[in-house]
Amino acid sequence: MAPQYAAALGKTANCQTLVSLTLAAREVPVAVGLRLFLPESWTRDPDRLIRASVPQQWRAPRTKPEIALAEIDRLGASGLSFGCVLADAGYGLSASFRQGLSARGLAWAVGIPHKQKVYPADVTMIFPAAGRGRPRKRHIPDVPSLPAQTMLENATWRSLSWRCGRKGRLSARFAALRVRVADGEPQRIGALGAQHPPGEEVWLIGEHRRSGERKYYLSNLPADASLRRLAATIKARWACEQAHQQMKEELGLDHFEGRSWQALHRHALMTMIAFLFLQSRRLAEAEREKKSPPRADKPRPAALPQSTRRPRRHHRRLLSCPSNHLPPLRPQAPPP
Repeated sequence: MAPQYAAALGKTANCQTLVSLTLAAREVPVAVGLRLFLPESWTRDPDRLIRASVPQQWRAPRTKPEIALAEIDRLGASGLSFGCVLADAGYGLSASFRQGLSARGLAWAVGIPHKQKVYPADVTMIFPAAGRGRPRKRHIPDVPSLPAQTMLENATWRSLSWRCGRKGRLSARFAALRVRVADGEPQRIGALGAQHPPGEEVWLIGEHRRSGERKYYLSNLPADASLRRLAATIKARWACEQAHQQMKEELGLDHFEGRSWQALHRHALMTMIAFLFLQSRRLAEAEREKKSPPRADKPRPAALPQSTRRPRRHHRRLLSCPSNHLPPLRPQAPPP
């Protein structure tokens, strides 16, 4: 363990941090990778690494985005494919992570902090004339970069719903603009000091939640992607978050307190296997319930008289919830 930022706590704490990779399709997640992140206090202490039996190839310092890209490559080499890579702001703020995904030909949508600098999509690189001194050798953008929050202040916001929750349809207000991310090699630009020039053109997406919380995202989805598609994509990470919560709360993923590299990864592997087994049982049960005919003896609610029925309103269909959502994990009882 070492003092480091814990996303679950929202603060720095003495803990172990795992870089996770989860596949999800139609809101059904499967954990396929959990790799321990070693902070600097570990990687600069060779004796500590030896005592913990850390393999030689994992003793070099690696950032979490670097570990994530290595895990994506590992699974890609085994034949797995990815529809769209989703990640929180802890990874989305890394320019090398986003660029690494694009270099691999992957679609991605990642969270970013509100202060992430971006340029308008039509920014132009110009060659400034030197008023005095040496001639300028580098092009600079014709407009300054702005924080993501400022860039979306005057955008058009729309209320959209993406899935059904326990209390009905979940909705929020979204806006999106095409921008160029300020993640080029830093250079000095006049009185602004060191600045990052514009890089890849992507979508900047903002979300205003009912609670007042505001979130921001970047995505390299096609330029003709609709706002509804963008919102549904960034919200699809919910299934992965649910998988990690269930592995921690119901399968004991965060109960490990050892100091051995091998023991921790064995514990993580057994947790993933248990989660996969319970997922298969849960899916099988849901499929049986879907195929079984309704029971004749089951009472049905009586129809309301025509005079007491609510008038039909087309927008009320947004409040209907599908009945095939999977229930929370329930560990199976051992056989007698």
